Amino acid sequence: MVSVQDLHKKFGKNKVLTVLDLEIGEGGIFAVLGPNGSGKTTLIKSILGMVIPDKGTISIHGKSIKKDSNYRKQIDYLPQIANFPSNLKVKELITMIKDLRGNSTNEASLIELFKLEPFIDKKLGQLSGGTKQKVNILLTFMFDSPLVILDEPTTGLDPIALIRLKDLIKAEKAKGKTVLITSHIMSFVEEISDEIVFLLEGKIYFKGTIPALKTQTNQPDLEHAIASILTTNHV
Repeated sequence: MVSVQDLHKKFGKNKVLTVLDLEIGEGGIFAVLGPNGSGKTTLIKSILGMVIPDKGTISIHGKSIKKDSNYRKQIDYLPQIANFPSNLKVKELITMIKDLRGNSTNEASLIELFKLEPFIDKKLGQLSGGTKQKVNILLTFMFDSPLVILDEPTTGLDPIALIRLKDLIKAEKAKGKTVLITSHIMSFVEEISDEIVFLLEGKIYFKGTIPALKTQTNQPDLEHAIASILTTNHV
């Protein structure tokens, strides 16, 4: 599904990604983990074409994304921070996104799932952070793309909304989709992920299943396993 080869990126003198190689197969839930500044966001934005690497190639479905913006139509993306126009009503934002991307497949069911009906006629500036995140999730999942990228999707969600999000992600996986997630919530990652990729200072220090990482680090859970990697590498 996604192939990253020999990726390099620096901003000024700061090397963010260095000789990064990554293969993500089709179908399944993959979490990209790492401390702040590890290169997670740069990797995600490189895949989305929002950051241009200094060196290396990125391919999706065997085709290089370079000079081909059409591949983005096959990606549903949830940004970590969604800066919505505060004067727009929720229904106006939904209409605007549909005009840009085409008709949605399950808009009504997502509104029902996240109980957004009371907020449809409200302006985005009047919404709480958690409700804005639910709108963000709605805009991401109301289309039907084979690759879904979620950057810190749990931000601001109450426990019930979090359960519904997890069920939604698992349902997308069941359809054969590839879901790529970044998150600092290790319990969330451990519950839903098939594989993880751990980045540190722009390099991959682990790629594989969570049980394999626990075995490698001799730790009882993902949080302690990640801490073990960080300690071993003196961060």
